[in-house]
Amino acid sequence: MDQERFETGLDKRRATLGAEYVDKTLAGADEFSRPFQEMMTEWCWGFGWGDEVIEPKTRSMMNLTMIAALGRMHEWELHFNGAINNGVSKEELRAVIHVIAIYAGVPAGVECFRIAKKVFAERGM
Repeated sequence: MDQERFETGLDKRRATLGAEYVDKTLAGADEFSRPFQEMMTEWCWGFGWGDEVIEPKTRSMMNLTMIAALGRMHEWELHFNGAINNGVSKEELRAVIHVIAIYAGVPAGVECFRIAKKVFAERGM
């Protein structure tokens, strides 16, 4: 493992998903899942999010569209919260969901709006 890239990934992951969530996830990793958590933190977050070419706000919007198209709605909710943490406005989030509905299908858009409403309520927005 590249320790510097892992640390960069850890910083990016915490900034987007929240330190409490990330630390709990890493602490809960066992012998079986720890290598995956370490690799994902280093590669996805350190390499992918750590290059600084695309700012986190734009990356978050890109992720929301791709994750919705894949139908991974548990991950979508996590990254929806991350998008808010990265400064994506409610108006931008609505526009992203419109794009999702157009390109990934209306049922995906409906599910995204359902999750968005839940997250907004939880966050008092």
